[in-house]
Amino acid sequence: MNPALLRGMTQPRSVTRRDALRLAGLSAAGLALAGCGVQGKKVDTAKSDVVADYWASKKKNGTLRFANWPLYIDKDGSRYPSLEMFTADTGIKVSYQEAIQDNTTFFGKIQPLLAANNDIGYDLMVLTNGLQLSKAIALGYLVPLDHSKLPNFAANAAPKVKNPTWDPNNIHTIPWTVGLTGIAYNPKYVDEVKSIQELWNPKYKGKVGMMLDTQEVANFGMFALGIDPDKSTEEDWRKAGEKLKEQRDAGLVRKYYENDYVDALARGDVWITMAWSGDIFQQVAEGKDLRFVVPEEGGTIWTDNMCIPKTAQNPVDALTYMDYVYQPKIATMLVEAINYITPVPATKDLVLADAAKATGDEKKSLEQIASSPMIYPSEADMAKLRSYKALTTAEAKVFESIFQPITQG
Repeated sequence: MNPALLRGMTQPRSVTRRDALRLAGLSAAGLALAGCGVQGKKVDTAKSDVVADYWASKKKNGTLRFANWPLYIDKDGSRYPSLEMFTADTGIKVSYQEAIQDNTTFFGKIQPLLAANNDIGYDLMVLTNGLQLSKAIALGYLVPLDHSKLPNFAANAAPKVKNPTWDPNNIHTIPWTVGLTGIAYNPKYVDEVKSIQELWNPKYKGKVGMMLDTQEVANFGMFALGIDPDKSTEEDWRKAGEKLKEQRDAGLVRKYYENDYVDALARGDVWITMAWSGDIFQQVAEGKDLRFVVPEEGGTIWTDNMCIPKTAQNPVDALTYMDYVYQPKIATMLVEAINYITPVPATKDLVLADAAKATGDEKKSLEQIASSPMIYPSEADMAKLRSYKALTTAEAKVFESIFQPITQG
């Protein structure tokens, strides 16, 4: 389909995704969920015999029930072209549902069913790395993947999305799509930005935007001090908290934003802000003169992940689809529609090939996608990216006690 047409629909999907990450963070609701009494059984899925035992008796059934987020796949009217290709190529019919509005609510609905070993109604779902996904892994709610059945993932996935800290060796998950948290600025008011320290620059007093999400703002506090969030300790969190308090108390921060930072930046209410790559790409594609950078000190990479619940009725069909979308031609269809970072770098040349055959607005749109560092980050930018710290429930309470008062105090 024409991605320029889809782009007119992207703002609702972007809003939904980022609200979800806020809710998926260490909010009070999330912590209450983490401490609730519904329990599961942790299984050592790293052992190869556990994987073999699970998959030994599983067969393809010709059906897949897929739960995803709104406006997060290629769509042409009522058609889903890539899903139709999947059915034509594999014989597997897909029931596709836009069932996930945010991680916290969705996980709250499925957790009691998974704890009771009951079917949740889906064989495949997409969850963001964060508290809920980590809890699902820890409680044994996700199927261990048979990587011998994922050759396209092995061959075509970007190295950066393999072996994440929160799911070592991709035992339970592989990415659907990826996003970045960096810095956006309005060049009308701000000169070229390279360092994260610009968010602490006194000349932008009252014109700095920071994020309300505690995981996001904590990462930037740590980046500013040269701390790797993946390796951080409680002492590091407290140092980062003090750095962020200095910024707040100096009156630099206009507001701790949710999704509304985008409009504030475009209006000139803020001149420089923490920002999500997909949001800024959409603004630039619509003609706004905004810039996005991954600062020298680092930025955050976050991932929406395909995973199979342990009560899936059609796990082989789900695994087949997971590998199918790692074919470059299919991944290209998705990135042209979704406009977030694809986990398949080989798609860039295919997007350029599509652009060469296109005309008018479609040609321009495809060229923007292929040339954008917000969709195809450079190796230098990728090397600077870090994930959120994987936290236990006890660690999450301490973490939240440090950073929530900064953004919500």
